[in-house]
Amino acid sequence: MSHADVPIVVRPAETGDLATINDIYNHYVHTSTCTYQEEPEPIDTRRAWFDRHPPERYPVLVACAASPGGEIVGWGALSPYRERSAYRFSVENSVYVRPDWQRRGVGSALLRDLVARAKGIGFRTILAGIDAEQTASVALHAKQGFVQTAHLRQVGFKFGRWLDVYYMQLILTDEATDVG
Repeated sequence: MSHADVPIVVRPAETGDLATINDIYNHYVHTSTCTYQEEPEPIDTRRAWFDRHPPERYPVLVACAASPGGEIVGWGALSPYRERSAYRFSVENSVYVRPDWQRRGVGSALLRDLVARAKGIGFRTILAGIDAEQTASVALHAKQGFVQTAHLRQVGFKFGRWLDVYYMQLILTDEATDVG
């Protein structure tokens, strides 16, 4: 059975998933501009990150192949956009897919679930900072209704070159947020 034939199940991440989450992320640290981190993420730092993501507020999800073994093939998270209290209704999303599982709907499944959870939690908007050369990520977000709201030029430097960032945004509701 090819990867294309294997359904994907999205579930909340557990502590036991962190090594795989970190391995997927660190692959991109070394090979891609989809993260501007230049040194691998240590597992202790990943654990501390996970502890700052209570599932009822900032969920971390994993996508698993619905096949024997249920291997993790991607992950996504909602994180605080900024620490100041006025930003409390905004989050930033992250989605990373194992390289051999790209273009098989994993990223879409994760992002759809993150959007639904963000709405359920009561967030107003989701932001995504995306390297301008990451056309697949831009397309993934556009497919979910995100629109480009900013183009920041030469804000990152990795692999010996300057990098641009697009900010994409999805406003989750047109209704007034109850801030009471």
